[in-house]
Amino acid sequence: MALNASRNDLAAGAIFVAFGGYFALEALRYDFGTPFRMGPGFMPVLLGGILVALGIAVAAKGVGKPDEAAAPPWPWRGLVLVLGTILFFAATFRGLGFIPVVLIAGLATALSSTRNSMLSALVISVGLCVLCLLIFVVGLGMIVPLVGPWLRF
Repeated sequence: MALNASRNDLAAGAIFVAFGGYFALEALRYDFGTPFRMGPGFMPVLLGGILVALGIAVAAKGVGKPDEAAAPPWPWRGLVLVLGTILFFAATFRGLGFIPVVLIAGLATALSSTRNSMLSALVISVGLCVLCLLIFVVGLGMIVPLVGPWLRF
């Protein structure tokens, strides 16, 4: 008997459950605390549990609704740009500094979508950079080099 369900929704739900379960179980190694005195494991367990619940909801939504069309082709451009951006960020953060790395990473990730033009990608990148500066440097007081030694003349 074949399962009458959306393979895409079941696969997405399974991925959410797997990642959420893994992170929640790993976070149980840390002190959990209470809602009023949260330990280092509190938020990861909570967010992992939410991800598991979301995965179950996504999988349940797909039951009884089989996929109507063939699966779309893999978005290779997006996969390469997003994964490459993560590697780029890790490899160049100390050398280029906060502002150039966030600008370039934001631009590359925005261009990973075929729906964004170069202008919209630039706006997204600059907006992301300003938001990250406000959150991490101003709000949290992180001490990071705004421009790294590779760009100093």
